[in-house]
Amino acid sequence: MGLFSNWDLKPRDYDKMVDQNLPNAEKVLNESQYDTKLGLNMARDARKVINGCMKIDDFHKVHSSSLTMEFGSYYASDTPDTKKTNKGPKWVMVIDLQKCVGCDTCTVSCKAENRTPPGISYNVVMESMEGEFPNIKAVNLPRPCMQCDKPACAQVCPSRATYKMENGIVVIDNDRCIGCRYCIVACPYGARSFDFGDSYEQEMTGYNDVTSPEYGVERSERKKGKTPIGTVRKCSFCFHRLQRGEEPACVETCIGDARFFGDFNDPNSVVSKLAASPRAFRLKEELGTQPSVIYLR
Repeated sequence: MGLFSNWDLKPRDYDKMVDQNLPNAEKVLNESQYDTKLGLNMARDARKVINGCMKIDDFHKVHSSSLTMEFGSYYASDTPDTKKTNKGPKWVMVIDLQKCVGCDTCTVSCKAENRTPPGISYNVVMESMEGEFPNIKAVNLPRPCMQCDKPACAQVCPSRATYKMENGIVVIDNDRCIGCRYCIVACPYGARSFDFGDSYEQEMTGYNDVTSPEYGVERSERKKGKTPIGTVRKCSFCFHRLQRGEEPACVETCIGDARFFGDFNDPNSVVSKLAASPRAFRLKEELGTQPSVIYLR
């Protein structure tokens, strides 16, 4: 098998891999009890706001009345705070695609750490065969949540359950999430999942007895009708581990040492130096979401 360097792949090639793995937006929203058309339109316009093609005031003028009718008292009409801040650390992850071997250890360790139910993986590794025989190469693209500085998911959330913390991590208040799934279709990276309540209990005795904390909140026993079932879930950079001074599980267990994690506000940090590399890029940079996950090609 012939080989070629990842330098031969452009950022747009990786963008296409993401696009090929996005969920079907209409199918996702049709499974929700809320208005599918409104969710699709809001996702479209949220991206316009983020890339500067639409004013936030115009966004609210277009959608506020529909949101009030659809969500009633659940609708929080205040504008989400997605502004940057220099207070404290700004957590960033750098992934070196030259070092990623496609072993899926990040996926497995994330699932074990966060005890996610069937069908939900916060970390996935997308795979593609590039080139023409005999010069072909298996390309791996790990994809956690991008933790965007300007998250489209926060823009469309009617209950403001999704918001960005000062450290840059985009979080979900599962107690406020109403499960409309608008954020799932607004995310241009496919990094969000709906918790239908599925369980490994039949395969693994005691699975429901212990759960991983969602953004530092202990949930104890998992059972139907109890949060986070019926809400949206995603990667949080293992926020509960950060609170203990530890790295995210995917970073700690990466056997290729392809992942780096640290404070972007610290000019001497490894992630700050790697982000300045000519190899560095972000997925779908043209959208203006400003992801906190940076790749080295």
